[in-house]
Amino acid sequence: MTVEIHPHTRMGSVALVVSDLARSLDYYEEHIGLRGLDRQAGRADLGVMGRTLLELHEQPGAKPSMDGRTGLYHFALLVPSRPDLGRVLRHFASARTPLGGASDHGVSEALYLSDPDGHGIEVYRDRPRPEWPFANGDLQMVLDPLDAQGIVASADDDPAWRGLPDGTVMGHMHLRVAHLRAAETFYVDTLGFALMQRYGGQASFVSAGGYHHHLGFNVWGGVGAPPPEDAARMLWYEIVLPDADALAEVLRRLEQAGTPAHVRDDRWWVNDPARNGVALVAAG
Repeated sequence: MTVEIHPHTRMGSVALVVSDLARSLDYYEEHIGLRGLDRQAGRADLGVMGRTLLELHEQPGAKPSMDGRTGLYHFALLVPSRPDLGRVLRHFASARTPLGGASDHGVSEALYLSDPDGHGIEVYRDRPRPEWPFANGDLQMVLDPLDAQGIVASADDDPAWRGLPDGTVMGHMHLRVAHLRAAETFYVDTLGFALMQRYGGQASFVSAGGYHHHLGFNVWGGVGAPPPEDAARMLWYEIVLPDADALAEVLRRLEQAGTPAHVRDDRWWVNDPARNGVALVAAG
């Protein structure tokens, strides 16, 4: 029997361990353009328009994010438009922010970076859905060169940088997992995301409501890779259901699958098969 997560499900915040909180705040505020929202001893929240998108937890001396482990591949900040992405790219050039890559995926245009601890970041804009590439009814995301000049040219002439624009959200998460089939069983068969595309037996992309992907997961860290240990790492990421009924339905399926969640601080907590932390919450 096919199960389906609520179509208005979206991604929420992500929590990361960093080795030097002051250094990370400088990077995320000055380079990425997130705004500081709250700071406590050893922790800071950043976001846009008062919405937390990133939680940083300091662990002094933590090693850089490790290859060959499960965990975060990248988190992806979605800006509202191509001109917004153009302003971001122009800022990266002005601030000499190192880029790790850039791609046109057919469904989106994306910039890739790494923070000082090696956590992967994507900043992207979506194309309108009628422009997404399909073949025989199946979505076909691609890896084409990015038209960087066209993106910058789409931006306005105002050179002032004011940070990420209002309306920026957590568009999707991309995870490293140990086994693709186990991940698909959890995210598709239990939680109810729809499988949108497989990539060469190495990665899968799933979504709610027909989006190109809310979650990607890959085995590029190695099949059977272990979880990260005492290093910079993802603690958890958040899946936001639109209401309490939609959340209750997901919790019911988890219990039926023998993977019950536990509640703490108004979130329901569970680990996926690769021991990536997942926080389930109803939109408030």
